[in-house]
Order: sequence, then C-alpha cells, then structure tokens
Amino acid sequence: MSETTLPRWSVTDLHDSLSSRSFTDDMENLASGVTRLEALFEQHNVRDAEREITDADGPAADEIIAAVNRVLAHAEMLEAYVYATVTTNSRDEQAQGLLSEVEVLDSRMRPLLARLAQWVGSLGVDELSTRSTQAHEHHGPLLRLAQRAAHQMPEAQEGLYAELATTGSGAWGRLQGDITSQLSGTVSLTDGTTQEMPMPAIRGLASHADEEMRRAGYEAEMKSWPRVAVVCAAAMNSIKGEANTVNSRRHWESPLEASLYGNSVSRSTFDAMQKAVTDSLPDFRQWMKTKSSLHASGDSLPWWNMMAPLPVGADKISWEQGIEAVRNAFGTYSAELAGLVDRSIAEKWLDAEPRDGKVGGAFCMPFIGDRSLVLLNWTGSADSAQTTAHELGHAYHNTQLSQRTPLQKRLPMALAETASIFCETLMIESGLATLSGNQRLALLDVDLVGSNQVVVDIHSRFLFETEVFARRQRRTLGVSELNEMMTEAQAIAYGDGLDQATAHPHMWVLKPHYYGSHFYNWPYTYGLLFGLGLFSQFQADPDRFRHGYDTLLSRAGMDTAEELGAAFGFDVTGEAFWTASLDVVRTRIADYSLLAKSVVI
Repeated sequence: MSETTLPRWSVTDLHDSLSSRSFTDDMENLASGVTRLEALFEQHNVRDAEREITDADGPAADEIIAAVNRVLAHAEMLEAYVYATVTTNSRDEQAQGLLSEVEVLDSRMRPLLARLAQWVGSLGVDELSTRSTQAHEHHGPLLRLAQRAAHQMPEAQEGLYAELATTGSGAWGRLQGDITSQLSGTVSLTDGTTQEMPMPAIRGLASHADEEMRRAGYEAEMKSWPRVAVVCAAAMNSIKGEANTVNSRRHWESPLEASLYGNSVSRSTFDAMQKAVTDSLPDFRQWMKTKSSLHASGDSLPWWNMMAPLPVGADKISWEQGIEAVRNAFGTYSAELAGLVDRSIAEKWLDAEPRDGKVGGAFCMPFIGDRSLVLLNWTGSADSAQTTAHELGHAYHNTQLSQRTPLQKRLPMALAETASIFCETLMIESGLATLSGNQRLALLDVDLVGSNQVVVDIHSRFLFETEVFARRQRRTLGVSELNEMMTEAQAIAYGDGLDQATAHPHMWVLKPHYYGSHFYNWPYTYGLLFGLGLFSQFQADPDRFRHGYDTLLSRAGMDTAEELGAAFGFDVTGEAFWTASLDVVRTRIADYSLLAKSVVI
C-alpha cells in the first residue's frame, strides 16, 4: 500500500449511508426506545425511593437495568456511526445535524441515569444485589452510581441541565472541534516557496526529518492558531464556567474531585502519582538537554525539536513497514494480538490519511460487536507507528469488553489507557531487544518523546487547567491571559529542559480535551505508569500474566483503580509503585544518555 492509498475506514456494514432508509429507521427506533425507557422509569418510580427495599424491587431492577443497557448500546452504536463521518469530514452538514439529534437523545438519557443513581443509592446496592440478578452482575457500576447520588442536583435541575448542555458546553465543544479541524496555514518550504496545508498536516511536520521543516511547521502554527483563538477562548470560558457552576451545585469540593470520581481513582492514589511525577521532572529535563545536544540546538530543547526524530536511521517509514513493526511487536505477546492487526486492515477499521476537514490526533472507539474504529493521522514517522500500536491496543481492549454490557464497560479514562500503553511498551521492548548503537538510540528517542509528552506535557496541562478553573470562578479569561497561563504552566513543568523562548502558548486552543471531559489529561499519565507496571509483571511471569490480563481488561469498567491494581499485586495508593514505574523511564534515559556520547551523526 503506497502513501497515497492509506486506509480509510468503512461503516457500511451498519448502514449504507446517512440518507439510507435503514439509518432513518434506526434513529426513529432509538427515539422510541428512549421514550419507552422514560415510561418504564415512571412505571417503577425510579428515583429516590425514601422507603425500605422490598422483594418486588428485585424483578423491577432486572427489568430496568436490562432496558437501560439496551438503549445505551443502541445509542452508542448510532453515535459512533455518525461520529465516524463528522470526525473525518467536519464539513458534512448533514452529519453534523444528525450528531446533534443523537446528542439530544443522549441528553434525555442522562437524567434517567441520575434517577437510577438515586434509586439504587436509596435502596442499597448490596441489598438490591441479593434480590436482582442484574444488580448482582452490575454491582461495581451500581456502587459508583450510588456514590454519584450524593453529588447530584434535584431531579428537575439535572433534567434541565442535561437539556441545556446540548446547546451549552456540548455545542461549544463541537464548535472548537469544527473550527480547528477546518483550519489551514501557510508553510514556508525549504525551496523558498510556500504551501497551504491543513492543520493536521502542519502539526505532522513536528516529526519531519528536516529541522527547517519542523521549524516552518511551528512558525505556521504560531501564525495560524491566533486566527481562531478568540472563538476558542469563548468556548473555553463557557465550558469551564458551566462546569464550575454545576460542580458547585453537585457539592464537589473541586473539579478535580469530580474528575477523580469519574475515573474511579482515590485522592490518595492521585496524590501519590503526582508526587512521583514531580520528583521525576529533573530527569526528563536532563533528557531534553541531551536530545537538544544531538540536534545541535543549544543547551535547551526548542519546541520544534521536541518531537523530532534523531538525525540517525531512516528518515521515514512506509505504512507497510509501520504495520509490520506493530504486528511483530504484538506477536511477542500472543498470536491473537498480532492477528488483530491484520483483522483491522481486512475489516476496514482504520482511517489513517491526514486530510482537510479531518480532526487531528488519533483515537479508537468501539463500533459493532468486538470491532472498533481507529482514527490516525499517519506521517511516516516512527512515532506514527507507535501511535498505531497505542490505538490498536485500545481496539484489543474493546474485544475484551465486547461481552460486557454498556453499564459494565463505561471505562474511566485512567483505566481505559491500560491496554494501549501496554501495547506501546511491547513495541519499544521488541525493538530494544534487537537493536544497538544509533538504531537503539533512535528507538529510545521515540519512546522518551512519548513519555515526555505523557508525564511532562500533561503535567503542564494539569497545571493550566487547574488555574483556568480557579480564575474562571471570578471572571472570564481573554486570549492573552490564556496564552500567558499556558506558557507559565510549561515553564513549571519543562523547566530549563525547554527553550522557553520557543514555548507553545496556543496549546490550549488546539487540544480538544479541554473542551470535553474536565481534567481529561492526567489519566494518560496514570495509564502510562500503570501500563509499565503491568509490563514488568508480564516479563516476570508471561504465562501467569496472560491468564489474568484479559479478565483485568474486561473488568476495567466494573472495579476501582485500586481493586484492579490489587488484582496484580500493586498498591497504587503508595508512591513506591509510581516511582518504580518511573524508574523504568529513568533507566531508558540513562541508556539514551550513554548512547548519545558515542553517537555518529
């Protein structure tokens, strides 16, 4: 497959098109299903029971939980079908309108889940589980719902908020996605000419082999993002302002506390991880300085060299080479995992081509059965191959979740990254086992670029978002203030490892995470370090690990982070676990520094 024929996904196995009769019928059936569910909730008076549990509540719970799962499964599949078009062609107005229709139906579901939380919380999950098979099988998810009941507004207010959010935070988030995906910029090429390029392609230049092109991409970004910054600032203010208001009415002490609940992570676990992260920052800064020396770019690393491939080894890799590398790495774990790579190509799960109107970055979402849809923006770099492994790791996780119900597989972000990071680690370890010299250094560079993003850059994002929430309680924030907050956060996190004169003040404009789930980013750090801990278990006893790994993945929406850690012998509430995982990164940094002393460029 050539670079001009990169794969695009296909969703026609569900419906031929958004205009097809089957799709129209499916939308109507979903709307009818939501209406029937609302009637069922009224029939059983599903809300705060304010009474003792009775034997009649068992059969009622069986009926209600089964019905909720049916409607959720239907809604999730239809939303994925429409989202597959919106994210690859944000200019498709029909798809945008239909996604809005699905979101309206989703807004009717959210109050029902709030009422279910009140109901199971007032009756008692343990007591209900003795009377209901469905409640017993959903014990973990129902416990989380019951905990949520203490942080809910009155029923009428929750219903009103769900309706208003579609034209509030939801609409602002989509606006940010639309305008950033349609943004283009002018890049000054090395031959003296200029070229207009879509923003995903410009951002892809960050890993170009030629430093002049990397800098040209950075400069194009600096000129392009301000064109949409005012709109994105309005979106940021609206979304974070809404969150502050709602979190206060739901009696959360802070937005972070709400995020920790949503991720099934305790505050003690989070604090232990953050302490280990802060302690590791000097090590990452030393790595950045070493990388900068290899690029002859001074004592501190310029932003445009942050994602740069080392000037050793192949400049680019083909799509076929990247896929083969992923397949071989997955094969070191199991034939089943390796086979997932071929299946994803044969069944058209992948959309890899960067193009106008397509969102940047990468993601994986479940689709039909155990099939996923994987969005990539392939640039031909080793990092692209690593990203492919990451997203296919999510796809493997989805195969293990496919037999779970929607309530059982509502993954918190912190645990959703488990399989993806594990698969990335397979890629790195597979290469390190066979490479030496410059090639080994180049692979370590790819790995440490990723770790630096997930630990250091995400720490800067956490600092930035914390400050945004704090200031937004008092007033709205302008573009220049948001830019200053972003560079201040980068200064704290990156320190003298980054040439601060080249910091990226517009990172808040382009990252969709700020405009969706709040404190979306720190769970990636959790996922990286938890994944490294899992890999150490795999190395110690591969057969025993394989025996329990799939079960762990399938339970990621059912157990807390602490429970899943304990299943593999980890105490994630203690700093020692996180330090041990970061020690793996430190070992790679030391290896990198040693190899850098003898590198031949």
